[in-house]
Amino acid sequence: MKAHGRGRTLISVAALGAVGIVVAGCSGGPGDTGGGASGGADDNVVTVYGTIADTEAELLEQSWADWEDENGIDIKYESSKEFEAQIAVRAQGGNAPDIAIFPQPGLMADMATRGYLKPAPEAVQKNVADGWTEDWANYATVDGTLYGAPLMASVKGWVWYSPSFFEEHGYEIPTDWQGLLDLTAQIQSDTDSPPWCIGFGSDAATGWPGTDWVEDIVLRQSGTDVYDKWVSNEIPFTDPAIKSAFDEFGKIALNPDYVNAGFGDIKSIVTTPFGDPATALVDGDCALHHQASFYDGFITDAGGTVAEDGDIWAFLLPPYEAGGSSSGAVVTGGGEIVAAFDDAESTQKVQEYLSSADWANSRVALGGVISANKGLDPANASSNILKEAISILQDDTTTFRFDASDLMPSAVGSGTFWKGMIDFVNGTDTDTVLQQIEAGWPSS
Repeated sequence: MKAHGRGRTLISVAALGAVGIVVAGCSGGPGDTGGGASGGADDNVVTVYGTIADTEAELLEQSWADWEDENGIDIKYESSKEFEAQIAVRAQGGNAPDIAIFPQPGLMADMATRGYLKPAPEAVQKNVADGWTEDWANYATVDGTLYGAPLMASVKGWVWYSPSFFEEHGYEIPTDWQGLLDLTAQIQSDTDSPPWCIGFGSDAATGWPGTDWVEDIVLRQSGTDVYDKWVSNEIPFTDPAIKSAFDEFGKIALNPDYVNAGFGDIKSIVTTPFGDPATALVDGDCALHHQASFYDGFITDAGGTVAEDGDIWAFLLPPYEAGGSSSGAVVTGGGEIVAAFDDAESTQKVQEYLSSADWANSRVALGGVISANKGLDPANASSNILKEAISILQDDTTTFRFDASDLMPSAVGSGTFWKGMIDFVNGTDTDTVLQQIEAGWPSS
């Protein structure tokens, strides 16, 4: 899920609840929505609505500027921090955009199931087949129908650290989860300071960085089958496999000797904005931080260089057991899905371009982001860590799973799961937290 800028979308949990209320309470059907805001009225104008804001929005518009001129189509982009709530309101009221950039496949699927979205046109289907793995295509598919195409992506589960600090103390990159815990203990012993800095703060979306931790551990500890069944609630949050992941995370997050470097005690995790640890890393106030590939930009903004011989570099959270069960990397990640509310010719042309390798290379070359499109040249990425992330996504041996909370119904993934992570680090016992998260799962 993308944020305003480089992180997560800043969403109101109350607003997320409103999505279900508004859509469930529709008296009119999807046929009452009409087309997009301008797709049928002016074939030279295509409206696009999403969560990407500020500098990232400017780069997004720059990425398609030449294509607009060449094709005589004006793409009007609008961003909103309340996208999740407003997209449902606008669809119900007949004021949907022509195209939406969904930060959550689960929300896209919900809109498709309710009949608001148009199936992807043939040109988009071809681009998806040529440029994306079957897993990525599945995230845009509902009941066997492809509705959209992936856009940008991120690789999650990176542990950011200072190479010079590691070299000075003779630390090595751990090869399994226990090795990471041992490294944590060693750094604490050597420095008499907490090694980890963790920030859950994200305005109304506070708590999401904790879900990333749990997702990474579930995938590495229990494997893809458990992960997939957890996403669909065939395995509930109260299952021992999920509890074990929380407990493993707690070995770091609930240990007062291990957190929260530069910010305070364990409870400061919730109040620390998720971007602030970047400065603590660069300043040397903390040794380790867990965050996705987009954090490269936060570290650069904090004055650090991201390189193997730079101020900060990163390694992937190791497998639960050395060697693991796969020959390649095992990672979670995120991204967006582009889908349309109308099928006007101009809308379909924009969809086709945004699903192409040409667009992926155009946007990635502008810096700060990556894509999982197979036609993307990693050399276009703006940093070495982003180049490495692209290589991971393009590697056929990689085991990739989309961010679980983004695939779950919003009442859970962006509701009780986020709140549960806050309660967890604030001291609520694990069983109670898991029961409360699971209680948010829709009954139908």
